[in-house]
Amino acid sequence: MDKTTVDNAIARMCQRIDATLAQPHEGFPHYGNPEDGTWVRSPGGDWTGGFWVGQLWLAALHTGQARYLEGARRWSALLAPRVSSNSVFKGFLFWYGAQLGATLLADKEAQVLASAGTRSLVDMYNPRARLIPLGLEAEEASSVGTHEANIDALPGTVALLLSHEPTLNSAEIGRQHLRQHIALCVRDDGSVCQSATFHPENGSLIKRYTHKGIHDSSTWGRAQAWAMLGLAQALSLGEKTFEADAIRVADWWLAHVPADGVAFWDFDDPSIPNTNRDTSATAIAAASLLKLAALIPNRATAYRQAAETAIERLAVHYLTPVSPMDLRQPGILTAGCFNKRNGVAMENELIWGDYFLFESLLALAGTLEPTQA
Repeated sequence: MDKTTVDNAIARMCQRIDATLAQPHEGFPHYGNPEDGTWVRSPGGDWTGGFWVGQLWLAALHTGQARYLEGARRWSALLAPRVSSNSVFKGFLFWYGAQLGATLLADKEAQVLASAGTRSLVDMYNPRARLIPLGLEAEEASSVGTHEANIDALPGTVALLLSHEPTLNSAEIGRQHLRQHIALCVRDDGSVCQSATFHPENGSLIKRYTHKGIHDSSTWGRAQAWAMLGLAQALSLGEKTFEADAIRVADWWLAHVPADGVAFWDFDDPSIPNTNRDTSATAIAAASLLKLAALIPNRATAYRQAAETAIERLAVHYLTPVSPMDLRQPGILTAGCFNKRNGVAMENELIWGDYFLFESLLALAGTLEPTQA
């Protein structure tokens, strides 16, 4: 992918960050209208608030501009009330919203917040089932409680647990949490089922199903991408025993994604190709593949090429403006499919899609190593 395309896409995404900062707001950007750039917001950050803060940390790192750092610190602090939330998805909040600032910019307040978030995840751990369940307040989940699991619970959560081992003795919980989710959600062929019910006394699988896929045995696009990311982060933090799992999940993606690299919302939708793409799943997968390319030498070429194919496609064909006649605000990542099953934001800008495309572009630009985020 050539430098001009990368730099141009980064500049457009910075413009979009500036526009979001300038918008009147009463909460964190959640999903946006790609026509006019307005955001539907979540007052407490839902499960997505950390991705907005993460974009600000990355913009501060890339540009060195104080306004981005100040914005990241201000928005990160607004996540503090979520430490006590009974939801495993707070791993997203405190990895991207706090730990990223501590890791990349040595921000001390972010480090304190990340540690608090990690400790609260430790407190949710079920030692008999050997994982952290969804939790009674898990967002965007139709079944929650003490014996439900979700592949979305890997990214950020496992990374926080592994990163805070020296002070919280949390690494073994992270390993067990990851191991159990692989057993519950990853099929023998490397495809991923989003959700599972487990036995609370021993963690054994009761049933697999999906919150957002087209049917319970389908492979929802983001489920596959979240698994790729969780495994890539674990490898980045030294957990090499999961390498074979990371390869089979990533290789399944490569074998089933369309030739242009942009995934459909569910790999099993019978309407393909006449159905929704999901640029957010594609961006997550691309960021994951860049990490895995840096970590698995014998798969580096295939993973790097697949990542660059997807990133270039997103930057050229889905990131506004997508043509000379496109007068929309620059830097909107279009065609994110939030929840087709429930008819929510099926052709929208999604804040996590923005984050992962931005992260991927900065990795290609050399601003950060793929394994740092």
